[in-house]
Amino acid sequence: MTQLTDERATPPVDRRTLLSPGPIAPSPNHGPTDRFRGWVVTAFVTAIAAITRFSMLGYPTDAGTPVFDEKHYAPQGWQVLTDGWLEDNPGYGLVVHPPVGKQMIAIGEAIFGYNGWGWRFTAAVAGTLLVLLVLRIVRRMTRSTLVGAIAGVLLIADGMTFVSSRIGMLDIFMALFVVAAFGCLIVDRDQVLERMARVYAEGRILDTAYGPRLGVRWWRFGAGLMLGLACGTKWSGLYFIAFFGLMSVAFDVAARRRYGVTRPWVGAGLRDVGPALYALVLVPIGVYLSTYWAWFASETGVDRHAVGSKIGFGGSFSFVPEALRSLWYYSGNVLDFHAGLTNSAGNHHPWESKPWTWPMGLRPMLYYFAEGDQVTGCGASSCVKAVMLIGTPAMWWLALPMLAWALWRTLVGRDWRYAAVLVGYGAGFLPWFATMDRQMYYFYAVAMAPFMVMGLALVCGEVLGRATDAAERRGTGLLAVCLYVGLVIANFVWLWPILTALPITPDAWQQQLWLPSWR
Repeated sequence: MTQLTDERATPPVDRRTLLSPGPIAPSPNHGPTDRFRGWVVTAFVTAIAAITRFSMLGYPTDAGTPVFDEKHYAPQGWQVLTDGWLEDNPGYGLVVHPPVGKQMIAIGEAIFGYNGWGWRFTAAVAGTLLVLLVLRIVRRMTRSTLVGAIAGVLLIADGMTFVSSRIGMLDIFMALFVVAAFGCLIVDRDQVLERMARVYAEGRILDTAYGPRLGVRWWRFGAGLMLGLACGTKWSGLYFIAFFGLMSVAFDVAARRRYGVTRPWVGAGLRDVGPALYALVLVPIGVYLSTYWAWFASETGVDRHAVGSKIGFGGSFSFVPEALRSLWYYSGNVLDFHAGLTNSAGNHHPWESKPWTWPMGLRPMLYYFAEGDQVTGCGASSCVKAVMLIGTPAMWWLALPMLAWALWRTLVGRDWRYAAVLVGYGAGFLPWFATMDRQMYYFYAVAMAPFMVMGLALVCGEVLGRATDAAERRGTGLLAVCLYVGLVIANFVWLWPILTALPITPDAWQQQLWLPSWR
């Protein structure tokens, strides 16, 4: 029986631990030992994810054209492909998101052309990779291949990420990059503990009151690269930079306390904060700027030569290169555009929602709907077909209890795993409460979904029990988890018609809409 296990590290001088439960065992071991089986399970679950994400990927379209907000991003991706990787969105005269997501869409369009497969291909790839990452991250966090596999299966059966993986929009790329950054920081945490264990074993842990220097940390550097790509997809990646930066430093403080460093907080401030700012702030900024390489190289990009035409050469910031000043000016216009999309200014959408509805998916989004004589195939005289962005209720309706339990385990049980999940979930959720008047949509919550699944998988791991539990206790836990995972899959299968636009009768359509707010 696989189960949640605690940290494995050399016994420290001071056993007061931060964000880490239970006793500490005598040897460093930061991953499950069933490496081969782990990769076999990973490959199998990822293959299932690919089958679900790529099946009927080019369907539906709006008479061969994009649906919903694909109408913005698919043409922009095509323009990126055919206009020297530059976009100017001529219908609006302003490109309101950074270029990475459109560049990703352009890759699919380069392979398959301007059609449903083309503008959705890389989204499906991202959605499949997201399942792989979540499985491996949870496996590492729990030291259990079974719990990691449960996380992968739950994410496969999540309607939110499923639909987002099958439409040419930006949010699935955002989710992929932030989860990849999160995974890098989890590996970085393990490597820090291994280095601290080595220093302790050599008897050097108390050579200085601040603890040892930890050397080059390539996984944290990798997290910075991923966060830069997240910001290069949507500006909301900035929230993850702030939250993940604090989490990384908290991990460092915890590691120093764990091994009995005399002044762990000061040590982290002196040894870790500076490198963290470089890896998780400066590196993302550099990556973000590099995503505008085509804009910098162009002569016709939107506001590329704003200096001298729309703003003067002089001023307090005349020492800044003109290209960067022009990008700053252009970004200010984008910010004004977003800031103006407020309800108080009369901007309303029939499917908009506010963030307090997102944890339970109380207000989903209708991406596509067709009815009438042109819709057939349901076995009745009248048929409808729809694509609705909706989180699988068997998971999303348990989000609040899961979050409450995660908070309890963090504060009382000092369980770092739940704390990390709360950080990721909070980065995708809490900042939106600062701008409540702004138009918002449920697809903003796509980046929350992987962390919700991680939290549910951690709870399932606790229900499974530990190897030291009685056989009946473990068997009962396994039965409960199997029943729950089966319920999630059944719920996903029930929703399949309105996630994939299969023709159904109007009565069946009404039966799919469980809540008044879904209509």
